[in-house]
Amino acid sequence: MNITDMLKKEFIIEELKSKTKREVLFELSEVFLQGNFNIDTDSMVKVLLEREKLGSTGIGDGIAIPHGKLPGLENLIVSFGRSKEGIEFDSLDGKPVHIFFLLMAPENSAGQHLKALAKISRMLKEETFRNDLMKMQTSDEIYSLIDQKNRTCI
Repeated sequence: MNITDMLKKEFIIEELKSKTKREVLFELSEVFLQGNFNIDTDSMVKVLLEREKLGSTGIGDGIAIPHGKLPGLENLIVSFGRSKEGIEFDSLDGKPVHIFFLLMAPENSAGQHLKALAKISRMLKEETFRNDLMKMQTSDEIYSLIDQKNRTCI
């Protein structure tokens, strides 16, 4: 599972402007309009908010991995966003979220969807990697760091 096949540099937000859960989901979804995807961001945000009702995707340690399945989507897509200030996201540990990976999957992709979530989770378990993500200055640096970690994380 190669995360950087799904995450393009233009899907990286170095500093999120959002202040709320809904806003961050919209901002992370909106970047996909830069790709050649026929996506309705309002529909995507609705799917993501429905998933959030089942339990927060804010998993703790300043991380959230919002995800969902979208009808009409052909491939898994991933966006990344960072907030140095932190955003309240109803995280399991009650702390603000600084690192976001948003994953959208086609409606019929249970296996691939779960593999991608597991890979992102494994990558983010390492505190050094999380700290390095926060230190990077540009989307190119963030992408390179994610790519490097992706290749070394089994």
